Amino acid sequence: MKLLFYVPPGSGLESWMADFSTALPKADIRFWQEGDNAPADYALVWRPPAAMLRGRSDLKAIFNLGAGVDAILQLGDAIPASVPLIRIDDGGMAIQMAEYVTHAVLGYFRRFDKYREQAARGEWKQLPAPDKRDFSIGILGLGVLGSRIAESLAHFGFPLNGWSRSPKDFPGVSCYAGDEGLDTFLRASRVLVCILPLTESTRGIVNRQNLQKLQKGEDGAYLVNVARGGHVVEGDLLAAVREGQIAGATLDVFEHEPLAPNHPFWQEPRISITPHVSALSLHQDTILQIRDKIHALEQGDSVNGVVDRSKGY
Repeated sequence: MKLLFYVPPGSGLESWMADFSTALPKADIRFWQEGDNAPADYALVWRPPAAMLRGRSDLKAIFNLGAGVDAILQLGDAIPASVPLIRIDDGGMAIQMAEYVTHAVLGYFRRFDKYREQAARGEWKQLPAPDKRDFSIGILGLGVLGSRIAESLAHFGFPLNGWSRSPKDFPGVSCYAGDEGLDTFLRASRVLVCILPLTESTRGIVNRQNLQKLQKGEDGAYLVNVARGGHVVEGDLLAAVREGQIAGATLDVFEHEPLAPNHPFWQEPRISITPHVSALSLHQDTILQIRDKIHALEQGDSVNGVVDRSKGY
């Protein structure tokens, strides 16, 4: 079995290669370099050049080393139409996402941001106890990652809403679907958690109009974005924060990364910024999942995670 591998410079090439060699000891694994057109059975990639995949109809499948496929889909026709594109279902990311979002939500709910502001002023003041009934959480996206986030938040008894492109049923979550369900979903939620795949239909979904539909409660609504920066219209969010519609936003992803030092988000104390760390692909989990999927494909079995390119995920 011949495996063609690619990750961008600085992505831990040696570690990936060593771990793949351990998981698939009988495979011939090589790193793709410009001009390499030799035969291969599978391609294992993260943000590959278009030249790597163009014309590779000999491949049995292309594995994207992550859950998000928006970057590779931008290659368009360079990806052979006859070759399945398979994403990672989890790769250890779901639990990390749940940790990150739960930390952000609990911080806002328990008003730890307010207490940090008081502490900076040397002020000792107990704030009124919050009421979960006034803190409904809306999860945009109920796939593998969104479902795990919902499961984590359900443990604390928050009212939960979920929105997806197609109808879903998740225990303990009021589910909405499609364009017709989005407005009701937003108006029923005070905290908006974005975990959608980035497609043409979801780009800019967190905009001024939709932010204004969120419940404000006493202080305002909240946003947690762990999906892609392209979901958020940055100018709209900044205006919503400054106008008081959004009391706080926790952002892990941005339209352009790394976030420029002069970006106005850095100067807004109600916006918390992390450098795209809400969920990092764990090598071992990712590699073992790919190994098992390759074994299944070699046996003629179907696998999860095949991307529907018409939908973008």
